[in-house]
Amino acid sequence: MSFTSRSTKKHHERVEFPLNCSVAALQGKKCPNKYPSVFEPDESSTETCPNYFRWIHQDLQQWKTSGITEDMIERGKASAHFRLVIVGGNVYVEKYTRPYQTRDVFTKWGILQLLRLYPGKVPDLDLLFYSGDETKIMRSDYQGPNSTLAPPLFHYCGSEETLDIVFPDWTFWGWAEVNIMPWEDMLRAIKKGRKRTKWEQREPYAFWKGNPHVAKNRLDLMKCNLSDQYDWNVRLYYKNWSKVVDEGFNNSKLEDQCTYRSMVPMQHYWPIRSQDKCRDLKFAVEWGNNHTQQAQDIGKAGSKFIEEILTMRNVYDYMFHLLNEYSKLLKYKPTVPSKARRICVESTACKQKGVWKEFLFQSLVKSPSNKPPCELPPPYEPQAIQASMDKIDNIDKQVENWGNVYWNKLNDTNQ
Repeated sequence: MSFTSRSTKKHHERVEFPLNCSVAALQGKKCPNKYPSVFEPDESSTETCPNYFRWIHQDLQQWKTSGITEDMIERGKASAHFRLVIVGGNVYVEKYTRPYQTRDVFTKWGILQLLRLYPGKVPDLDLLFYSGDETKIMRSDYQGPNSTLAPPLFHYCGSEETLDIVFPDWTFWGWAEVNIMPWEDMLRAIKKGRKRTKWEQREPYAFWKGNPHVAKNRLDLMKCNLSDQYDWNVRLYYKNWSKVVDEGFNNSKLEDQCTYRSMVPMQHYWPIRSQDKCRDLKFAVEWGNNHTQQAQDIGKAGSKFIEEILTMRNVYDYMFHLLNEYSKLLKYKPTVPSKARRICVESTACKQKGVWKEFLFQSLVKSPSNKPPCELPPPYEPQAIQASMDKIDNIDKQVENWGNVYWNKLNDTNQ
């Protein structure tokens, strides 16, 4: 798979959209009456979006024939945290249930920034959003002759078994509760932190730090930690976030985690089977420690990917094309729900305090883009998707076979 390299330079250096909370307060208005509605880039663009944008077509395939109706939206409300409507360049939100922390705030903030980056380009639309961890819309629930049409639900996660529409997660604009900065600032910190310890001097273990109590797989992973009985070459650390907050995040900065050797000898990750985590992890680390140049090459490739492909420009362009293609499926003209309220950057940012306000201001788009979005590539052909899945499956089997050979030799040695 090939990708188009794009600059990581901040795309909003020019200040044309000032945000002055004191002026807004003096005017007695939460949102200005007029926002720029015309997008006039300085240059044209023939740049094609990275190949992963093709998955936009695949994620929306479920509704290509039927389109999306108001009835689908109504039936999907029970699964959503909020409903977001864009009409005439203005954003309106109807809340249903309370989401975890401020994920919803930063998600909506990201959409507001998209409208500032490409004013007048984002079409009217009506969508439902779920900001939890687990996927919601199971594909199997909407199959068969008597099944209803699935409601469209935007979410941060997706899988082959679900129909959730994948959308960039809130952390691109900051995760204030755990002190993760907006992505452009975070990426610079990671690049700086990566240079502190040379590859050859990094700890030769698999490393993970987090809260294991939010998922069954995480709890199962903790069984692989160092114990008196066995060393799986894994170092796992339970993260008590309440304690971390009290300590001022001194020992939890993401950029400080770059002292451990990478475990991605294939391309960007090493496949680990959920049913045999500990053995797979130990073999993965042993392979990396015995193939240091290959492991380092993959580590560099992974770093290059996030620095050149996972840029905020690409994040915004992905959002733009996803929302644009989604809007084409609507079988009705979006209108503002009676219980929805308008939101804007002023109403969102000016009332925040502390690190929440700091991160919102740091991720503020200060001016429109000087060029249009990249061009969306066509969908993958079905045979191309199957070929990709077959390739991944073959790699998984190859790694599994390598692991079996490793463990057989180890068992023979110990007998």
